Amino acid sequence: MDLCDECGFAYDLDGATSAGAAVADGAATIAGLMDGDGFDLRRRRHPQVWSPLEYACHVRDVLLVQRERVLAARRRRRPSFEPMGRDERVEHDGYAAQDPHDVARQVVDAAQMFANVLSRLGPDDWDRTVVYNYPAETERSLRWVAVHTVHEVRHHLLDMGRQRDGSG
Repeated sequence: MDLCDECGFAYDLDGATSAGAAVADGAATIAGLMDGDGFDLRRRRHPQVWSPLEYACHVRDVLLVQRERVLAARRRRRPSFEPMGRDERVEHDGYAAQDPHDVARQVVDAAQMFANVLSRLGPDDWDRTVVYNYPAETERSLRWVAVHTVHEVRHHLLDMGRQRDGSG
């Protein structure tokens, strides 16, 4: 994927070294949305579309999973990753029942943890590769992992905004 047709995000691998800051900024915005401001964060506007709280939980978990993937790539040559089970986590971890204030803090913490491991990558580390198995087996560099994680945060911020304004 070079460009996300839905949100317009362009995958610029030259921007990988600034991904930690971009993720932290996005996480802070998500945390701000978790105050609710009179809005029901748990309510799905459409049955097949996650609520803002569920999106925030998903972003938190993506950040934690991506952090572990980067760390694995530093320990092993070309690790292969199972899909994270994004849809199953909504029910298995009870996303809609979690406390929005806790989730806000956790998203910020997960972003800081992810940014920390990126900040510790040396010039040669960025080109280390991993194997993603979703939607098809594909080899990716840690540059791509970093940029893809920025995309996840920004895309789901858009999803959350559409839920809040009723357009999603």
